[in-house]
Amino acid sequence: MHYLKFTFACFFILVSHWAYAIDPDQLLPPDQAFKVSATATEDGNVKISWLIADGYYLYRKKISFASKTNSIIIEQADLPAGEMKKDPNFGDMEIYRHSIESLLTLKRPATAVPFSVLIKHQGCSDLGLCYPPQSTIIDVHLPAIDTPQGSGSFNPLDQLSKGLNLGLQLFSDKLLPADEAFQFLATVKDGQTLNLQWRIADGYYLYREKFALQLSGATDTQILSYEIPHGKAKYDEAFGNVEILHDTLSVNVSLARSNPDAHEITLIAKFQGCAERGVCYPPMEQTVNLLLPAVSTAAISMPSGTVNNKPASEQDLIVESLQQDSFFLTLLSFLGFGLLLAFTPCVFPMIPILSGIIVGQGKDITNRKAFFLSFSFVLASAITYTVFGVLAALFGSNLQATFQAPWVIYLFSGIFIILSLSMFDFYHLELPKSLQSRLHNASNKHRDGSFIGAALMGVFSSLIVGPCVAAPLAAALMYIGQTGDLILGGSALFVMGFGMGIPLLIIGTSAGSLLPKAGHWLNTSKSVFGVIMLAVAVWMLERVIASEIIMLLWAMLCIIPAIYLRVLDPLQEVDSGWHKLWKGLGVILFAYGLLILIGLSAGSSNPLQPLKGLSSSSSGQQQEAPLAFKRINSLAELNQELQAASAQGKWVMLDFYADWCISCKEMEAYTLSKPEVKQALSGFVILQADVTENNEQDKALLKAFNLIGPPAILFFNLNQQEQFDARVIGYQKAESFLQNLSQLK
Repeated sequence: MHYLKFTFACFFILVSHWAYAIDPDQLLPPDQAFKVSATATEDGNVKISWLIADGYYLYRKKISFASKTNSIIIEQADLPAGEMKKDPNFGDMEIYRHSIESLLTLKRPATAVPFSVLIKHQGCSDLGLCYPPQSTIIDVHLPAIDTPQGSGSFNPLDQLSKGLNLGLQLFSDKLLPADEAFQFLATVKDGQTLNLQWRIADGYYLYREKFALQLSGATDTQILSYEIPHGKAKYDEAFGNVEILHDTLSVNVSLARSNPDAHEITLIAKFQGCAERGVCYPPMEQTVNLLLPAVSTAAISMPSGTVNNKPASEQDLIVESLQQDSFFLTLLSFLGFGLLLAFTPCVFPMIPILSGIIVGQGKDITNRKAFFLSFSFVLASAITYTVFGVLAALFGSNLQATFQAPWVIYLFSGIFIILSLSMFDFYHLELPKSLQSRLHNASNKHRDGSFIGAALMGVFSSLIVGPCVAAPLAAALMYIGQTGDLILGGSALFVMGFGMGIPLLIIGTSAGSLLPKAGHWLNTSKSVFGVIMLAVAVWMLERVIASEIIMLLWAMLCIIPAIYLRVLDPLQEVDSGWHKLWKGLGVILFAYGLLILIGLSAGSSNPLQPLKGLSSSSSGQQQEAPLAFKRINSLAELNQELQAASAQGKWVMLDFYADWCISCKEMEAYTLSKPEVKQALSGFVILQADVTENNEQDKALLKAFNLIGPPAILFFNLNQQEQFDARVIGYQKAESFLQNLSQLK
C-alpha cells in the first residue's frame, strides 16, 4: 500500500501549496501597512494623512469620510489623482502608494470644538492579498476660527447667503445631521418580512440607485427580494440621470429562512442622499438588530406571497435529508447519487482518458496493476472533487470554472493530441537516458511512478472535464455554506465523487484482462485508443472553437481512421473474418464522416444530428427553431427585465449557461428544443445569463442566487420574486421539466 500513501501525500502537498502560497508572516497588519492620522489646519479644517508601506497600495475609490460629530458636516473632501492599475477584482482602479494627504473642508461652529471623523479605506499587498475594508475613528481638536465681522463694505455673496435686503432665507438654515435628514426605522412585519422606512426631511432627497441591504453573518436567513419604489427623474452632475425620492419611503423585504425557530438577525442598510441646496452627504450605513419570530416548518424558504403546497425542489429535498438523516444513510445516499451521475456526459470523457493510461502500460499490464491504476485515478478525482467543492461552498465560487479558460483548454487538448500521436508510433515520448536510469533504479524499490501519474491525471480530469453542477452537488454545497459542517458535507462530496468513479474502476480493471499482452493486437488496440484520445481533444475544443470547425474535425476523425481501416481497398478472398469486420466498421465511420460533412454544408452544428439542417428546411423551419433567449450580463439588467416583464403580466425564466457546461448543452438540445416545452414557455420572458467567461459580473450573478455554477434554471413570478421550489439544477428531461412548469402559477 506504499504507493497509495505516496499518492495521498503528493496530492495534499499540492493542495496545501495552493492554499498557502502566501506566507502570512510576510504580510503587515493593516494598521502598519496603512498608517492613517488626522490633524487640524490653521483655518479650522482637517488634514488626513496616510503613510503606505512599500509593497502596498490603497484604492482611491475605497476611501471615504464621515463626520461622527453632529454639529460638524464635511462639505468637501479633496483627494489627489492616483496611478492607474488593472485590478483583477475591481477592474481599472486608481491607487495610491507611499503617502497621500486629503483636506476635509468642514461646516462647523466658530468656537473651539472636538471633532470625530470616521475614515474608511481598503488596500492590498503586491503579493496578491487584499485586506478587508478598514474603518478608523480619529478625534481631532479644532481651534476657534474668526467669523466674518460686519463692515462698511458690501459683499453681494454674503448678503445673498444671509438673505439680507432681499427677504430670502436661502442659506440661513444649517444643514441637518444625516440621521435627522434621513431617519431610518426597521421593524419585523412577520416571520418572513421586514418593513423598512425612511423619513426624509423637507429639502432633502435619497438616490434610488444607492440603496443596498444585506444581512451580516446570517447563515440560516437570507434576503429574498425587495423593491425600491420609483422616484422623480433628475439629472445629477455627479451621477448622471438618476431617480430621487422625497418625503416618506416604505420598503418590504422578503426573507428566505432555513431555521424556523425565533432568532436574531443583523440588518445593514446602505443609502446616500443630498440636500436640495446642492450639498451631498457621503454614503450612509445603518445597522439594526431584529428578532424574527418562529414560523411553521412548512413556511421555511417560501417567499412571501407564494403557495406553500408546491413540492420542494430536488436540491432542497437533498439538503433536508442531509439535516435529518443519519450519517451512514447520508453517505449511502450520496454514493447512489454518484453512481447515477457516472452515466452523464460530464463523466463519460474520463473513460477514454483512464483507458489510455492503462493501454500506455503496454504488455506489462495485469489485472492487479490495472485495478490500482484505476483506483489511483478515481481516488485522486474524488479527493479533488471534495476539496474544490468545499472551497466553492465556503467562498461561493465554482473554482473548477477557473480551469475552463481557453488557454487551459488548448493546453490540455494539445497534451491529448501529443499522447494520441505517440500511440500511433509517430514518435516515442521518452525521458533523457540519465533520468531513465535513475527512475529505473528507483522503480526496483518503489513502483509508484505510474500510480502517481494516474492520480495526477485524475486530478486534472476532475477539474477540466466535469465542472457542471447537478442537484446532489448543489445540495451538498448549499448545506456546507449554510451550516459550515465540513465533516458531513465534505464526506458526502467525497462519497459522491467516489461513486462517480466506480464504473471507471470496473472498466479500468476489466481492461487489464481484456487488452492483449503483445503482438499485432496490442498495436491495434493502441491505435484505437489513440483515436479515442483525439476524440477527447476535439470534445474539449468544442468549448472554445466555432461549431463549424468542430464539425469539420469530427468529420476528419471519422474519415481518416476509416481510410487506415482500408475502407477504399477492395476485399480479397483470402481476407479473414476479422479483416472484414474492421472494414465494415471502417465503412460505417467513413459514411458517418460524409454525413457530417453534408450536415456542415447544410448549416448543422450538431455532429450527433448532422442532417438536422436538411430536415428542418424540408419540414418547416419554424418548428425546429431554437428557443429564443435574451441575454443578460448583470444584476442591473436582470432587474430591468423583471420589471418590464411584470409590467407586461409575464413570468420570467432565467437560464444560467456556459459553453464549457455539457449539461447546459444537453438541456438546450434535448429539453428546451422540444416543441411541447417551447409551447409551454410561450407566455414567459426567456432570459439567459452566459457565464462562460466567469468574470466578476458572472460571479456576482451566481452569488446573488447562491449558485455555484451552471446549469440552473430559475423562475420569477409577477411580483419579481423567484420561486425557489421550481429551481432546476442540472440536466432535466423534457417530461420532468414540463411537470415542473405545470406547478407554476
